[in-house]
Amino acid sequence: MQLALAWAAKGMYITAPNPRIGCVIVRGGEVIGAGHTQPAGQAHAEIQALRDAQARGNDVRGATAYVTLEPCSHYGRTPPCSNALIQAGIERVVAAMTDPNPLVAGRGLAQLEAAGIAVSAGIMADEAYELSIGFFHRMRFGKPWVRLKTAASLDGATALDSGESQWITSPEARADGHAWRARASAILTGIGTVKADDPQLTVRGIDTPLQPRRVIVDSRLEIDPGARILQGEPCWIVAARAHPEKQAALQAAGHEVFLLPNAHGKVDLPALMLELGRREINELHVEAGSKLNASLVREGCVDELLVYLAPSLIGPGQGMFALPPLARLQDKFALRFHGVQQVGPDLRILARFHHREKE
Repeated sequence: MQLALAWAAKGMYITAPNPRIGCVIVRGGEVIGAGHTQPAGQAHAEIQALRDAQARGNDVRGATAYVTLEPCSHYGRTPPCSNALIQAGIERVVAAMTDPNPLVAGRGLAQLEAAGIAVSAGIMADEAYELSIGFFHRMRFGKPWVRLKTAASLDGATALDSGESQWITSPEARADGHAWRARASAILTGIGTVKADDPQLTVRGIDTPLQPRRVIVDSRLEIDPGARILQGEPCWIVAARAHPEKQAALQAAGHEVFLLPNAHGKVDLPALMLELGRREINELHVEAGSKLNASLVREGCVDELLVYLAPSLIGPGQGMFALPPLARLQDKFALRFHGVQQVGPDLRILARFHHREKE
């Protein structure tokens, strides 16, 4: 199963909106075929592993298939993998976990069992879940897994008061941040960041065939048509009020503008998360300023923080979250550390909100 997970990780940047799945076929203690899920509409991991075994001249009849997710039993963009395993003569299937997709949800294993194949599940399930956390979260809650990235000094400053921020963290931390961008289906920022930094928000330095979709929260549709973020692949721009002339110009340039206003004339962020779920966004990577960061946290839209801390002190400057003062300490936003690792000279902290763990 550990080997199957390693194969699944090879599909990190290509499988969305599908999960990252690996499959290893074993007979007599020997790996005779292996594979991982291909881009949407192409072969799933099980099919790749069966093809690999065939290409090596190996007979899979009587073999065991280790797969990081219950084989699908429905027709989607591709035929069911459960049928292929049955027809190939696989004798046993070991799945890391059952599929939370309502279209599968135990049916794949049941179909295999009905065909006389021995099945079991629950081997390294946590590792398999983490590898495709966005897909599983979207299947359960209808919205992406939201990871908010920020980088700061040890005293919590993301920039000087002047706005200067390049570079607080190291080249190693920045390269690591691009790897997290690359695994996301979309990157979200706000108009404040677009105006202040004119970012591209593309993945650089990582060999990925897909660039994440860029999403801009721009309540009043203030974006400059010449902004660098509007170059290259089309963007989704989310506004709260109509501006027909500007909308037409942006859409003529290939971008999509949609309106999601809340009662206060701002973008309805929880509604945006559900809309991104409908658009099959699995992992949403946020790189925004302190105001939008705070709004996303306050409105319960963030699942995980990805924080890079540099070993430096800056003093007064801009912070990570423009949150209002609390009247009581017990009203604080509670998180738990999920992972802490040194990256170059900096620390990378993954912290998850407690409310997300209760969902």
